[in-house]
Amino acid sequence: MTAMLIIGYFFSAGCSAKQQDFKDWAKTPPMGWNSWDCYGPTVVEEEVKANADYMAKHLKKFGWQYIVIDIRWYVKNDKAGGYNQTDPQFVLDEFGRYLPAPNRFPSSEGGKGFKPLAKYIHKKGLKFGIHIMRGVPAETVKQNLPILGSDANAADIYSPQDRCSWLRDNYTIVAGRNGAQEYYDSIFQLYASWGVDYVKVDDLSSPYHAEEIEMIRKAIDKCGREIVLSTSPGPTPIEQAEHIKSNANLWRISGDLWDNWPQLKNHFALCETWAPHTSTGNWPDADMLPLGRIGIRAEVGNDRMSRLTNDEQITLISLWAISRAPLMFGGDLPSNDQWTLSLLTNKDVLYVLNNSTNSRQLSSKDDVIIWTADDPKTGDKFVALFSTQDPQPLDESLAIWKSPVLTRESTQQCVDVNADITGAKRLFLVVTDAGDGINCDHADWLEPVLVGPNGQMKLTELKWKSAAAQWGTVSIGESVSGGELIVDDKTYSDGIGTHAASTIEYDLPAGYTHFKAKAGLDEGGVEQDIPGATVQFMVLTDASAGAMPDNVDIALRFEDIGFKGPCKVLDLWNHKDLGIYAKRYVAKTARHGAGLYRITPTD
Repeated sequence: MTAMLIIGYFFSAGCSAKQQDFKDWAKTPPMGWNSWDCYGPTVVEEEVKANADYMAKHLKKFGWQYIVIDIRWYVKNDKAGGYNQTDPQFVLDEFGRYLPAPNRFPSSEGGKGFKPLAKYIHKKGLKFGIHIMRGVPAETVKQNLPILGSDANAADIYSPQDRCSWLRDNYTIVAGRNGAQEYYDSIFQLYASWGVDYVKVDDLSSPYHAEEIEMIRKAIDKCGREIVLSTSPGPTPIEQAEHIKSNANLWRISGDLWDNWPQLKNHFALCETWAPHTSTGNWPDADMLPLGRIGIRAEVGNDRMSRLTNDEQITLISLWAISRAPLMFGGDLPSNDQWTLSLLTNKDVLYVLNNSTNSRQLSSKDDVIIWTADDPKTGDKFVALFSTQDPQPLDESLAIWKSPVLTRESTQQCVDVNADITGAKRLFLVVTDAGDGINCDHADWLEPVLVGPNGQMKLTELKWKSAAAQWGTVSIGESVSGGELIVDDKTYSDGIGTHAASTIEYDLPAGYTHFKAKAGLDEGGVEQDIPGATVQFMVLTDASAGAMPDNVDIALRFEDIGFKGPCKVLDLWNHKDLGIYAKRYVAKTARHGAGLYRITPTD
């Protein structure tokens, strides 16, 4: 073997070993907490510690380990509900690297960075992560600060091209320029010195920035610390599957997921597309879990418990578990109720996430979706059964109350609602676009109440059965665009913000005879300088809407998962042995619900 061939051989072997090393750092899908869904860009040190304390006490023994601070920890004066891009106060060191804002993270005072906070988290047996934006800070370029480990300055490595469109903090770093790799090396050396175990890099996957991904990979490999790499947001292009697998541990396959059923339903197709690319150290990331208490100071919605129904939450966890997507909890952990805690601590479900192989969608037909995976330790199969059917189309001619068509030209853009619901078991609040087909209709149900002989109940205190809108997220106490509920120049504190077309469904408690409210066009839609703002409101009940089945029977044939004889079925959510079945098992599955099962052949 010539000298050149020997050098080439060892170089290739070294690269391969290094690549394998980083995949070993996340042998199972990462499980942790991320501050984004509850605190947006405003989380402070005490909130991070409180979530770490909760995880150490309640979740660590189930495999939860990461505590991740999301976006803009380096800004002193950021705000929720839209970043402060007017006068942000950045914190930088002499080499143009972001440092934690000491007014939000007091332990970082004096240039200590996140080292004291990471130490606090590590002492609890947990791991520490941060979020960063791709590129070099614009403020670093403005000051033309020197780059550590290079004779170049910031102005030598940046380009305004391909700058993030939604947050203007950073510029693109141009690969190949003197100082470009050194800047990424310098920030990951800093993070390694702090004790960072996980870095989520934003504005990296969509659009896809291959050269910066490669620079980040090199910087992590050189920093001397095992740092798990997560890229965001999605969707990551599927044609880049092999490239991202060679560089990152997890990558986003979707945009931001909130507590919205239509968004969740879209994830079935995304998870199916990426399932063949799941392997040890490589995890397609279906995004954070918008569960528990979210929206405290977030970018979407107000302070609330997740608007997903219990059945929808079971569906979410079941899909993430059987597709082996990372579990990053988005809610405020100390605010958890017992239900939410039970979702995170089911050992049988977490076993599927951490130990199954060959995860794949088995079938999808008529809103019935079946996934399966293998247990390599036992030869059993795991099966998830999903009912994704939405409410049947409503016959609008059967509405018990209907508004006139309201437009931005209407003299009054708000009408009174009074519908007789005597004897009804379900209530449907419907908004249509009145046939104009234009998608900018913001609509509000204001001060909605159920009235009966024994008094009245605010409808906003009753959890809906389902809520789906053509655009945005149906919201309590705010408009569909996240602003105040404003109709005809009047602001309302109690109400539901939605969109046309939308349907909100409730199970009615007994004893109420009338539904009363105001219904109107929200100012957020009226003031848009585009056509539309045309809606019609309707109220229907189960008597006028026809049959609306709650459950569907889903049949699993054992031969479809490779078993020919009788099989035992174990319900993993309920830890219940359901018995032995000859050829198939039929599960009664709630609408928007799921079941997760272990199937064991008995021959």
